[in-house]
Amino acid sequence: MSLRLAAPRDRRQLVTRPPFAPPTEADIAAVSEQLGRPARDVVGIAARCVCGAPTVVSTRPRLADGTPFPTFYYLTHPAATAAVSTLEAEGEMPKLAALLGGSEILSTESPTAPTAPTAPTALTSPTISAHYRAAHESYIADRETFGSVPEIAGISAGGMPDRVKCLHALVGHALAAGVGINPIGDLALERSSWDPSVCECEQVPS
Repeated sequence: MSLRLAAPRDRRQLVTRPPFAPPTEADIAAVSEQLGRPARDVVGIAARCVCGAPTVVSTRPRLADGTPFPTFYYLTHPAATAAVSTLEAEGEMPKLAALLGGSEILSTESPTAPTAPTAPTALTSPTISAHYRAAHESYIADRETFGSVPEIAGISAGGMPDRVKCLHALVGHALAAGVGINPIGDLALERSSWDPSVCECEQVPS
């Protein structure tokens, strides 16, 4: 069986990995409004809507109250979270998990780097699994730029490196890290109804 991932939506201008510029007061206020609660221990805005509103935040791995917090990249944009919730409700997680151990072949377009080859690349399940494990390691490395927390050592998010447990976490990582880093997050984003190149901030009911 062959699955084709559509040409990646342009996310180059939205990618932000550590080190981050400090979040502004307006950023914190916007995230708090998106979440419906005060934003906690935000260390950076990892991805933004094309209008500039936060889409993914990065959170300190140990909260101010001492709680370990493994989810470094946290999807906050209401339209994005709603679209990903729909994917989960429609049973997309088992299908994506099957890519890690089944016989499917995922065909992806080339990464966003200007020097990358333009021909699509076929990824077999073992290759997808290897990329997914690399994404897990990259996630932890990004988080540990803000400190090592023994309680969550070796733990990333979303089920990585060998399961698919939370598409919100995986899509958040894909948006922050850029196309080609997290293959499951990339594919979930492409299968969702939300497009990061289109502002939907005014279309989400409060």
